Amino acid sequence: MKLPHRRQFLHLAAGAAALPVLSRVARAQAYPTRPVRIIVAYAAGGPNDLFARLISQWLSERLGQQFIVEHRAGAGGTIGTEATVRARADGYTLLLASTGNTIGTSFYDKLNYNFTRDIAPVAKIADATGVMEVHPSVPARSVPDFISYAKANPAKISMASAGNGTFQHVSGELFKMTAGINMTHVPYRGAGPALIDLVGGQVQIMFDTLPSSIEHIRAGSLRPLAVTAAKRSEALPDVPTVSDFFAGYESTVWWGIGAPKSTPAEIVLRLNKEINAGLADPKMKARFSELGGVPAPMSPADFGKMIADETEKWGKVVKFAGIRGYVP
Repeated sequence: MKLPHRRQFLHLAAGAAALPVLSRVARAQAYPTRPVRIIVAYAAGGPNDLFARLISQWLSERLGQQFIVEHRAGAGGTIGTEATVRARADGYTLLLASTGNTIGTSFYDKLNYNFTRDIAPVAKIADATGVMEVHPSVPARSVPDFISYAKANPAKISMASAGNGTFQHVSGELFKMTAGINMTHVPYRGAGPALIDLVGGQVQIMFDTLPSSIEHIRAGSLRPLAVTAAKRSEALPDVPTVSDFFAGYESTVWWGIGAPKSTPAEIVLRLNKEINAGLADPKMKARFSELGGVPAPMSPADFGKMIADETEKWGKVVKFAGIRGYVP
């Protein structure tokens, strides 16, 4: 049998080595070939739900397959997050990640996963401020008024949140510590159910994210006392910041898309490219502005670094507030 010449052998070897790369590229170009689910770890009606639906509609139109929002609420977002961690790393299960994930890392004992290790960062979607808001029956019309009211009614004020260890919970606890007041924490299975009771007057106050509350504020169903970011929000320019009264208080929220670790890099990069294109779209940007959110495009690497930084920051807040949670 005639053996191939050395040059022919090198060409054959190079071609064989290139096959896996070509296969991965082809797989990314073909993706998705069936519906993709985006898991939202909280109940419908909250900001995670809003941004998941905006992004799912955009990706469905761009990639020609359905991106379906699936709710897995409970335990402060840990149930839905763990479901994503346990899913196949093939790009067909994604997570609507948020600040709650970075808080949960230090808030919960004995999680069955490590968020920064087990979830691959895909793309950041948006940033937003929180808003300190009350039911109109509460007589306070400013932060100092509310503090006086709370001190005159110790332990009689109920503070709603989207669940233990969520942005709403920790932001409220930080305010309690800072202002030296007491409020009873009432956790729900998401911002949507919490807002229903807040608008109905069953609870009195909530430190919610602006995107999920802004329509209630515009309708006059809720009264904003302050925003929790360091600067005023363009959506509520007449509303002061909490830091106007307590220097150094700051609490902001973000949302993004994650995937199970080991999801092919080519698929992650394709999703990142398409999501960032959506964030640059004028109609999408206008919708974000209406919700009080700011588009925040990032590379997967930069998003991963931001998650690490946020995990460290919220770990300090959880320790300062002296709060801990346990997954049932």
